[in-house]
Amino acid sequence: MSVFTTVTPDELSAWLQRYSIGALVTFAGIPAGIENTNYFVATTSGRYILTLFEKLAQHELPFYVKLMAHLADQGVPCPKPIANLDHELLGTLNGKPAALVSFLTGKDLDKPTAEHCAQVGAMLARLHLAGTSYPLTMKNPRGAKWWKAVMPDVLPFLSPEDAALLQEEVRFQSLYRLADLPHGVIHADLFRDNVLFDEGRLAGVIDFYFACTDVLLYDVAITVNDWCMGEGGRLDAIRTDALLGAYCAIRPFTAIERGAWPVTLRAAALRFWVSRLYDFHLPRPGALTHAKDPGHFRQVLRQHIAHERELPRLRI
Repeated sequence: MSVFTTVTPDELSAWLQRYSIGALVTFAGIPAGIENTNYFVATTSGRYILTLFEKLAQHELPFYVKLMAHLADQGVPCPKPIANLDHELLGTLNGKPAALVSFLTGKDLDKPTAEHCAQVGAMLARLHLAGTSYPLTMKNPRGAKWWKAVMPDVLPFLSPEDAALLQEEVRFQSLYRLADLPHGVIHADLFRDNVLFDEGRLAGVIDFYFACTDVLLYDVAITVNDWCMGEGGRLDAIRTDALLGAYCAIRPFTAIERGAWPVTLRAAALRFWVSRLYDFHLPRPGALTHAKDPGHFRQVLRQHIAHERELPRLRI
């Protein structure tokens, strides 16, 4: 993620003395994303990822780090938090809550194939099933209430046409009760840059710091809106069918989910249009920043609305 909090070699070396992972060899900031500060860390015993949390409060963090530990124990290929010498998964570094997790091999994909999408769909279904035994809960911090709360902040930056689209879609979404759909732990940010592949095999899923308890189908829609996107904001039917089919083979969709699919796709597009608008126009200062283009999800939302009858359907 972007580097908002700078850490020196001496500071990190002193902090790592609280862990049984050897001495610091090298580290480097990760200049991607917008939420937390991340560093690659190499020690004499291996490679790790250090995260300093810029927004999340200390009392919120156990949900995320314990979730990763739970999912890793359930066989989901995700980073496993490293406990310190006091058996704690969380610490404090330079005044910020901090966690150290295992490093996963592999790279993210720019142009996924249908086979890649099928692997992602199957992994997401397994993640959802593994989450059913996780006891902690967390409300979605960027759900419908958040859209409404920040809409007045971003409207002044929009053209009249885009402002009308945003206001109408927020109104439209308020008419539907997606909360009636099956719930559970969701990743909520399963974009291509958060999944690692190694020689064509899915090797890991990372960045669980938007994870929450919400509608499972919403998580599927977020994933489809990135992994299966074709030209001009339209879904690619082959990749979409591959992802949904692989997911459904592990966790079958319900009839109510099938009916809610078009609305949920729109909700997922709206969420990321609003969040990217907010991060683009109202950024926080950082040594390295990476604000993503909000126009992409505006186009995705427009296409979902205009071509609702042509959207790939769920199988049950």
